[in-house]
Amino acid sequence: MKIKIIIFFLILISICSYCLTENYTTPNSSIYLLQLNGIINPITSQYVVGGIEDAEAKEAECLILQLDTPGGLDTSMRDIIRKMLNSTIPIIVYVSPSGGRAASAGVFITLASNIAAMAPGTNIGAAHPVIMGGEEIDEELKTKMVNDAAAYIKTIAEKRGRNMEWAEKAVRESVSITEQEAIEIGVIEFIANDVDELIEIIDGVRITTASETRVLKTKNSEIIPVKMTFKDLFLHSLTNPNIAYILLFLGIYGILGEFSNPGSFFPGIVGGISLVLAFVAFQSIPINYGGLLLIIFGIALFILEIYTPTFGVLTAGGATSLILGSFMLSKSTAPFLRISLGLIISMSLATAAFFVFALSKGIKIQWKKPITGREGLIEKLGITKTVLDPEGTIFVHGERWQASTKGETIKEGEEVEVLEVKSLNLIVKKYIRKE
Repeated sequence: MKIKIIIFFLILISICSYCLTENYTTPNSSIYLLQLNGIINPITSQYVVGGIEDAEAKEAECLILQLDTPGGLDTSMRDIIRKMLNSTIPIIVYVSPSGGRAASAGVFITLASNIAAMAPGTNIGAAHPVIMGGEEIDEELKTKMVNDAAAYIKTIAEKRGRNMEWAEKAVRESVSITEQEAIEIGVIEFIANDVDELIEIIDGVRITTASETRVLKTKNSEIIPVKMTFKDLFLHSLTNPNIAYILLFLGIYGILGEFSNPGSFFPGIVGGISLVLAFVAFQSIPINYGGLLLIIFGIALFILEIYTPTFGVLTAGGATSLILGSFMLSKSTAPFLRISLGLIISMSLATAAFFVFALSKGIKIQWKKPITGREGLIEKLGITKTVLDPEGTIFVHGERWQASTKGETIKEGEEVEVLEVKSLNLIVKKYIRKE
C-alpha cells in the first residue's frame, strides 16, 4: 500500500513539474531582429552581415530581417545573400510594414531567406537590373546583365524551393505581385500582421541551414532588436540623394552668408561642413559632374552679384545655371537614386526668389538718397555766418563749413541751400521760400 502511495505521489510530482515547465518556461533562446529600410548599400550590407555574425556567435534560434526597400547596389546585395546562404542559423525575411515593398535587390534577398513572409498590403517584384551610373550601354551588354541576374535569382529560388519561373519573370519582365499572390504561387511561405504573429506562426517549422536541419522553437524566445549605430544611420542617410542635395544648398547658403557678412563665422562654418558632407554623399551616388560644375558656376555668379551688382544679370544667370545643374546632377536611371523633381524645383525657385528679393533691396538702397556723409549735405539748408562774396562760412547740419556761391553775393544770416560738395567746400545758393 505504501509503495502504491509513493508511486502515486511521484507520478503527481512529475505531472506538476511538466505543467510548470510548459507554462512558465523562461526564455532559453533568442531571436535577433534587424530592420533594413531604404536603399541597400555598403552601410546596410555591413549592418545585416554583422547582425548575422553576432546572432551566429550567440547561437540564436533565428534571425528576422524586417525589410522595406526599393532596391540598391548589386555588390551590397550579393554580400548580404552570400552571408544568408551560408548562415548556420535560420534567416527569416519579413517584408513589412503595410505599404512596404521588396523591390529590385530586395526580391533577391527575400528569396534567399529560409522563411519568407510578408505583411498585408505589401508587394514584391520588379527586379530588372538597372545601370546605376546611367551611362549608355549596348544591347549585348544589357542582355548579358539581364541573363546574369536571371540565372542568379533562379539559383537562389531553386536552393530555397521557391517559384523559379516567377523569379525569372521578376528580372526579365519586372513583374510585381501582392502578398496574397506571392503566397499562392510559392514565392513566400507566410503572411503575418506583425513580428509577434510571425514568431507564433514559424514555431515548429523545420529549417535546413548551412550546417544542420532543425525545428524552430520560437515560442517564449527573447527578441533582441539590433539597431544601426548612430554613425551607420548618419552615413546611411547621406546616401539619400535628396539629403545630399539639401546639404549642398545648405552649404551654398552658408558660404554666401559668410561672403555677404564677413567675420560672422557661423554661416561659413555651417556652410563648409554641409558642403563637405554633400561631396562625401556624392561619392556614393552616381552624379553627373557637368551638372555639379553648373551648380558651382551658379554659386560663383551669385557671389559676383554681391560684390559687383549688375541689377539682376548675374542673378538670372546664376539661377538658370543652378536649375539646369540640379536637373543634370543625378545620372542614374534608378528612381531611388534620383533627386526628387519637386525638391529641385522648390529649392531652385526659393534660391532665385531669395536673391531677387535681396537684389531688389540692394537696388533700392543704391538709389536711395544719402542721408549721411558729404553726399547727405546736398539740398540741405544752412545759415550764412559771414557774407558770401562769393566765399565765406555757413552753418549747416550742425557744423561750420567753408562755402562759396556761383557768383552771387549773399548777406550774413541768410538761408542757403547746398548744391554741391567739392572737397571741403560747399557750393550754395540763396534759398527763397515759396509762399
